[in-house]
Amino acid sequence: MARLKLRRGVVVSADPLEVEVDGERRRAWADEAMLGEMREGDEVVVNVAALDLELGSGGFDVVHVNLTRGLGGGAEGDAHVMKLNYTPLQHPVEPVERPVPRFLSDAERPKGTTRSPSVAILPLHGHLAPAAWAAAQTAPGLRVGYVQTGGGALPGSLSRDVKELRERGLLAGHVTAAPSYGGEHEALSTVGALDAAAALGWDAALVGPGPGIIGSDTAYGHGGMAALDSAHAALSLGLPSLISPRLSGSDPRERHRGLSHHTRTVLELLLRPVDLPVPEGARDLFSDLGGSQHRLHPVPVDLGHYEAAGLPSKTMGRVLKDDPLFFEAPLAAGTVLARSLAAQGL
Repeated sequence: MARLKLRRGVVVSADPLEVEVDGERRRAWADEAMLGEMREGDEVVVNVAALDLELGSGGFDVVHVNLTRGLGGGAEGDAHVMKLNYTPLQHPVEPVERPVPRFLSDAERPKGTTRSPSVAILPLHGHLAPAAWAAAQTAPGLRVGYVQTGGGALPGSLSRDVKELRERGLLAGHVTAAPSYGGEHEALSTVGALDAAAALGWDAALVGPGPGIIGSDTAYGHGGMAALDSAHAALSLGLPSLISPRLSGSDPRERHRGLSHHTRTVLELLLRPVDLPVPEGARDLFSDLGGSQHRLHPVPVDLGHYEAAGLPSKTMGRVLKDDPLFFEAPLAAGTVLARSLAAQGL
């Protein structure tokens, strides 16, 4: 097991954050909600592993601690349940999970709660904005929240997409489910987060990893497998569940072109069938699923209006016009999710 690759540095720019390490000016990121404010001149300790490895989406140093002004922090309130427990970053949180058993029927649930939400499982963080936008366009007024899982970046504050979607009213809330942390609400499990979604007033939940994704060029050792756990969590609660498939027409890696092996593997391993939104014209990509009982839902999508909305439209260096199929998949997912809820009168 490799040791942490930590180095001392000095903040030379606060916005954007840059840290000088051994005479080299380097890009950096700090979770200021956890570590406090970063100012020019601050002495910090940074984890340099990702930038040294020249990783793509994770290619920056991460501030581990601010030695100048970051040692006086402390938890407020009575929270005592730990996240990132038994790591140097452990901190107490107040779990959003409800003490009421989930086995109550909708009619028996305590006053102030709502019916169980529908769930869309996302394979990548890049699906979040298109899915949320499409749901809002299809059924305005729906309260759609986001449950962040493992599989990608763990800090809830890292995502610019979540911030923008919340500001535009396209997300009703943000729950970080362990091992992720730092959202508006904290859950110790994805099951707990989905069960709590009703009490939060959500009609639907988009469930998926934070920015970036863990990759290892193996069958099961990648962040895409988080979708399997999330789908089983939703299905175990009896929630209407769909999976937004990872599709691409121009990914340079063959395993991700067409229907990505990430989604294909999840569909093969699922213990129960789910709904599969499919952009019109892409149905053939699912023809080799054989005797699968997953239910295909081909729908038209509106790429032009999504692009005009000014929401995130770039993935792995490719913009929407370079790989429209990638964005069509989550647009279809948001559309199908909203249509199913609209059919229920929500």
